[in-house]
Amino acid sequence: MTIKVGDSIPAMKLMQATTDGPKEVSTEEIFKGKKVVMFAVPGAFTPTCSVKHMPGFVQNAAALKAKGVDSIVCTAVNDVFVMGAWAKDQGSGNDIVMLADGSGALAKALGLELDLVGRGLGMRSQRYALIAQDGKVTHLAVEPPGGFEVSRAESVLAKL
Repeated sequence: MTIKVGDSIPAMKLMQATTDGPKEVSTEEIFKGKKVVMFAVPGAFTPTCSVKHMPGFVQNAAALKAKGVDSIVCTAVNDVFVMGAWAKDQGSGNDIVMLADGSGALAKALGLELDLVGRGLGMRSQRYALIAQDGKVTHLAVEPPGGFEVSRAESVLAKL
């Protein structure tokens, strides 16, 4: 079942890419008592994700935070080292928290996994963006396959 507005972000541990290396974090640490924008991409270094999705959040980080967002989180079904390298490549600095969902556990728990096995990419996450307040989803925008409109940083900014 897919997560929906009003639902809580599932409790689990993920790996965060930091400038000091990998760090285990819980979803409670990330979301508790905060307004968080989280967006997911099918994969780091993939065309739409690298050319459009991540750059939009990097460019709009200050505007999102000016609307009361405490943290901007990016997640993908990639390992923490790939997420760290992608953060450097994209120049996201400390503006975006990079969470590695290496085994796809978060994507599956949210009901937002994407089967790209037939394209040689394995199980991934759907492209989406959500807003959560204190761990509860207040806005969810899931893209249709191949879409890139409702999860853009500009679309999320308009919902704040």
